[in-house]
Amino acid sequence: MGKEGFTGPLEQIDECTWRIPSDYKAGMRVEGRIYADHRLLDQIRSDQAPEQVANVAFLPGIQQASLAMPDIHWGYGFCIGGVCATDPEEGGVISPGGVGYDINCGVRLIRSNLQYEEVRPRLNPLIDALFRRVPAGVGEGGEYLFGGSEMKDLLRRGAEHLRAKGLATQRDLEFTEAGGCLPDARPEFVSDRALARGGDQCGTLGSGNHFLEVQVVEEICDPAAAEAMGLTRGSLAVMIHSGSRGLGYQVCDDALRDMRDAPRRYGISLPDRQLVCAPVRSDEGQRYLGAMRCAANFAWANRQLLMWQTREVFAEFFGADWEQLDLQLVYDVAHNIAKMERHVIDGREKLLCVHRKGATRAFPAGHPELPEAYARTGQPVIIPGDMGRASWVLAGEPAAMEKTFGTSCHGAGRVMSRTAAVAHARGRRIEQELADRGVAARCRHWKGLAEEQPAAYKDVSVVVDVVHRAGLARKVARLRPVGVIKG
Repeated sequence: MGKEGFTGPLEQIDECTWRIPSDYKAGMRVEGRIYADHRLLDQIRSDQAPEQVANVAFLPGIQQASLAMPDIHWGYGFCIGGVCATDPEEGGVISPGGVGYDINCGVRLIRSNLQYEEVRPRLNPLIDALFRRVPAGVGEGGEYLFGGSEMKDLLRRGAEHLRAKGLATQRDLEFTEAGGCLPDARPEFVSDRALARGGDQCGTLGSGNHFLEVQVVEEICDPAAAEAMGLTRGSLAVMIHSGSRGLGYQVCDDALRDMRDAPRRYGISLPDRQLVCAPVRSDEGQRYLGAMRCAANFAWANRQLLMWQTREVFAEFFGADWEQLDLQLVYDVAHNIAKMERHVIDGREKLLCVHRKGATRAFPAGHPELPEAYARTGQPVIIPGDMGRASWVLAGEPAAMEKTFGTSCHGAGRVMSRTAAVAHARGRRIEQELADRGVAARCRHWKGLAEEQPAAYKDVSVVVDVVHRAGLARKVARLRPVGVIKG
């Protein structure tokens, strides 16, 4: 995380919005805009993330403003929580730093008809069973192997490839953002090194902040939306957080090298070389987009296989088919991605390249990309918190389309670097502390729990409250963790 605090201007627009004026730095094409309130402001100023918001405003073709969500913190190039839309018709660029290394890191939520109080006496063996079955950890491979032409088909078709193998249902695809597949994925732009790294990693959690969490629905804020999502108070749910693993990391690394000289070639002046970019319509831009879409499709397949393994564990553990347990997908959302989307700018519809880095799509009711089940409620927006407190489900609101290109926050947001969190955990037993809170935690290495301890994160309920009050998405349900597995 950035070491020095931000000393530039933050002008308050309203109770939840702050502006970095476009004259803060010569070269800014638009203003910066951060969604936050006074409870979050000191932490936001404590690192260089707002400076990154200003730097993104230099990108050619940027529309309206360089945006940041309330879970903002320092990242590579773009801040985490950063949102930027560029117009290819105006020389708009694509920047790998606006997506990040873990392409299509995202979250899916699975509901159930199991009641927590009935399962509670057997919770520890259930978490043990999940820990044995679901591969987790640095470089950990799984039982599903993909290579050659099959891997390339997986990269083109994403979760649809798994439906043909009996590992996904049609409903699973319909309740996944983009149907679990970005079109125009180009496997020929994915390096052999990236393909090799992904060969045994589809269906694995990985490490870092990735997790599989068993949760109980503890509070319902919007009964109609919760009913549409199949969430009832006291029921168990499962949240899965993972991305494109080593394949996506390699795609990003390859693109950063490929684009190294692109700004000079296209006459683009940048305040930070981590913002390396190329016009969307350039050869470099098209190569990155084609490969990035492959990694995004891989990530959707990864989360689909993680869900399938979870269903199998629950079915065996409870002696019933997963359909009988109503282990249906509520929704799956990406939060590190760049997508071509239509948005209205100054009264005119445009096709824009929308970068979301640590930010979640939040389309409102009536949007044509949503499944019929959510046509009246808006898109489920899934916001994981930390292992010890809560996660939230929200629903997209119309104001998000006007203010943030249909975008919300993606989580709580870190307040400690991983190094600082490990130091903070010295001499403590995080696993026992979580157990004292009623959370059964399993991890491959103590460092994983130390890095992701609750103290390393903002209070997600404060972050979500800002999003709710800003009108980007409304609260639907709060879920409390009761069991978690990590790498």
